[in-house]
Amino acid sequence: MQYISTRGKVEPKGFIDTVLMGLADDGGLMIPDVIPSVSAQTLEEWRSLSFQELFLKIFSYYTNGEIPDGDLKDMVERSYASFRHPEVTPLKEINDSLYVLELFHGPTFAFKDVALQFMGELYSYISRVRGEIIHILGATSGDTGAAAIAGVRGKEGIKICILHPHNKVSKVQELQMTTVDDANVLNLSVKGNFDDCQQVIKELFADLDFKSQYHLRAINSINFVRILAQTVYYFYAYLHLPQSVQGKTVNISVPSGNFGNIFSGYLAKKMGLPIGKLIIATNENNILERFVKTGEYKPGDFKSTHSPSMDIQVASNFERYLYYLLGEDSAKVSDYMAKLQREGVITVDSALLEQVQTEFAALGVKNDECLNVIGKYKQESGYLLDPHTACGIAAYEAYNGPGEIAITFATAHPAKFDEAISLLKISQEFPAQIAGLSALPQHMTVVEHDKAEIARQLEAFYTLSAEIG
Repeated sequence: MQYISTRGKVEPKGFIDTVLMGLADDGGLMIPDVIPSVSAQTLEEWRSLSFQELFLKIFSYYTNGEIPDGDLKDMVERSYASFRHPEVTPLKEINDSLYVLELFHGPTFAFKDVALQFMGELYSYISRVRGEIIHILGATSGDTGAAAIAGVRGKEGIKICILHPHNKVSKVQELQMTTVDDANVLNLSVKGNFDDCQQVIKELFADLDFKSQYHLRAINSINFVRILAQTVYYFYAYLHLPQSVQGKTVNISVPSGNFGNIFSGYLAKKMGLPIGKLIIATNENNILERFVKTGEYKPGDFKSTHSPSMDIQVASNFERYLYYLLGEDSAKVSDYMAKLQREGVITVDSALLEQVQTEFAALGVKNDECLNVIGKYKQESGYLLDPHTACGIAAYEAYNGPGEIAITFATAHPAKFDEAISLLKISQEFPAQIAGLSALPQHMTVVEHDKAEIARQLEAFYTLSAEIG
């Protein structure tokens, strides 16, 4: 298998070179040149596999044997050894039609750990076997940063800088990032919103001289490995439904702001996972809902909500879906993305919109509705949802049909978002790893939303790197 850019102006790459490239050098996103097909028989054979075994099966379609099987297995075992649940991503029944896949049992209590614990191991492996310095640069709306830092802190040959929007992540999210005191970690708190942080990241990766000079590598979901690792739990969730519901339509409702998590489901479906609707759950920053309902993709005004990890107006992974929507025509993708850059909006025609609506449903959940769902499920089921998962449940209620089954992804532990939950007068017990954060000193630098200033911070940080020995 080789990997190509959605914009078609990058020579095909192998798996490891794709990992290292991150954002494609032509500004597009890397994708496999062919999506492998998993047969119904193979799916049946996978039902008894552990999460780690399933991970290895799925990755075997994509790595071209560039990583020896034993090395890959060791990486996977180390990646999930720190998860607090033996199943890694357990599936819980809430009622006759609703199951929740708990994705928050990793070190930072968020779904990003599933991919980023592995990516930390993968980057460490690449650094070691290729003798390469790895300088990771990423932006976060809250969870990616903490998970990425947890995945690489203290690892030899790797430095990581994370940009987060100043005062626009939850306090726990901020503390998880900024209480890390390892020398290979830099936190920049940017005066702006997540889209501002993400834009700077894209501009720095698009500066090919800067990218090459400072060995920049991506940890955000612009990196295809993030997408692929998340695909594993779609398969795991479907294959671990009880036998009593097999044969029914299975929809999956996914809290998604940057389109990465939901695109992983789209990839799983194209590989052959027989799921029904992919339901996009978002909040009042509802660009994805508007696209699915009207065909117009247009960033709106930024709003702070109870679900800050989805406070995003520009969804990076949307371009990957656009590539497939446009019949894998990279020239058309380039034209659409140039128009978006030039005019701030793109619109698909009615025929394409009809295709979008056969593949997705979407709901932008208001703040009050989010809180109402948290209160309702706590009272009726005794199950406490974080605000992002609550948006996913609201979307399930809106779009799951009679006789259908839904799996909603629980993307974070509720303790990470007590600011919202406390509004309902709900008290929760904090895990020890979270409860102890407030006593630790913080380490971050507050910067203006200015590419030049951020570049200066990076130059100073990265030039302190020692040669790998």
